[in-house]
Amino acid sequence: QLQASGGGLVQAGGSLRLSCAASTSGRTFNRYAMGWFRQAPGKEREFVAAISYSGSSTYYPDAVKGRFTISRDNAKNMVYLQMNSLKPEDTAVYYCAADPNYSRLTGVYWGQGTLVTVSS
Repeated sequence: QLQASGGGLVQAGGSLRLSCAASTSGRTFNRYAMGWFRQAPGKEREFVAAISYSGSSTYYPDAVKGRFTISRDNAKNMVYLQMNSLKPEDTAVYYCAADPNYSRLTGVYWGQGTLVTVSS
């Protein structure tokens, strides 16, 4: 089970840090790559960030590269998304997901979303 938190209202140019807690044993959490996705109103869900099992590797789409940073703490079963230089187009519900496949992370297990609203 995944539980995302940390969303809120922020002005353009501001920052937010999202957290996702995984309720699983530490022995299994690091068997999953973790990712963040988002869905804006009226739009399809889109990929935002992925991190490998140990946290040694990450990848992002161009839309957030250089502004967003994903990280994880396997000892705490946590994954984070640091979002800087936020833009109004970043407004969306953000979801964390777990997937055994890092290179083609599409999400096998999902948390509930957390809403991020960026005002202009």
